[in-house]
Amino acid sequence: MTAPLPEAARFISHERQLVRRMYPLRILGLAAGFLCVAGVLYVNGASRLTWALLFANGFLWPHLARWIALRARSPRKAELRNLVIDSALGGIWIALMQFNLLPSALSSVMLAFDRLSLGGPKLLARAFAGQVLGCLAAVLVFGLSFKPATTMFEIVMTLPLLIVYPLVIGCVNYRLVRTVSRQNRRLAQLNRVDGLTGLLNRGSWEDRAVEILRRHQRLGLPAALLMIDIDHFKQINDEHGHLTGDEVIRAVAGIIRRCTRDVDIPGRYGGDEFAIILVQTDAEMARLVAERIRLNVLAGEPDGIPVAISTVSIGIATYEAGMNDARAWVKRADVALLEAKAGGRDRVAVAH
Repeated sequence: MTAPLPEAARFISHERQLVRRMYPLRILGLAAGFLCVAGVLYVNGASRLTWALLFANGFLWPHLARWIALRARSPRKAELRNLVIDSALGGIWIALMQFNLLPSALSSVMLAFDRLSLGGPKLLARAFAGQVLGCLAAVLVFGLSFKPATTMFEIVMTLPLLIVYPLVIGCVNYRLVRTVSRQNRRLAQLNRVDGLTGLLNRGSWEDRAVEILRRHQRLGLPAALLMIDIDHFKQINDEHGHLTGDEVIRAVAGIIRRCTRDVDIPGRYGGDEFAIILVQTDAEMARLVAERIRLNVLAGEPDGIPVAISTVSIGIATYEAGMNDARAWVKRADVALLEAKAGGRDRVAVAH
């Protein structure tokens, strides 16, 4: 028999997390349900066999359900079956409580509560069907007896199920919502950031470029856009390999990050090309920043990353009054970048 693939093993491990998460909830819920049902059985003078069955359901079944689910080929499907079995057992106890109104209604609602939150209407429908079948089976075996009146003692015995269990379910759902929220924020961050460099990806950078352009139009502030291209990058890949090429891109990104301010907007525009928006910066200041980046790349990295095998060319375009299109701004910087490359590379050119 072949070993499971790593992906399959991770999938099974993820499904087992559901089983482990449900285990303490089932222990708590069935313990509270035990008290609820026990109050009615005590008043009705139930037999020892009924008490033994209630004890097994309340304190032995949670551990058996976990054991079954963890050893199943699909732990999630096994756990969903266990939830339906929970509901069927609940239906049996509703019949054995002789349809005592408050404990029966409360048991039915609590059994539906977490099924709906976990599996939606489909699981709820299966659980309700199991509950009805369990109730009918108990009526056929033990006979039909109907005593809906609820005593004060029975009401008191329902309080743990009525109060404690919903609070615990609410806390669990709150933690789950917070976890999902953190994951969504992380996913949004990953969608905005280039994985290799840690800079904004092209789409996110272009969105910020539009924001900066509109703000500087409104306030009349200066701004500059730098387009940076790694010289002879294809040759670097051909001679040193793509892994070295990735190291060069990553190192250049690190230099860009160190040479810019927190308010500036650097991004990876695509391939070996970078773009930077320098806010509240005129042409002369932009040239100083560009030269600092160029010289740092030319000098190489002290930690051994082979940046020194390459240089960069940089084109600068300042914001001009009446410029309404961010793409036109990028195009002007691209023209300047082409001028820098045409002039021999490893240099800075400013669009006029």
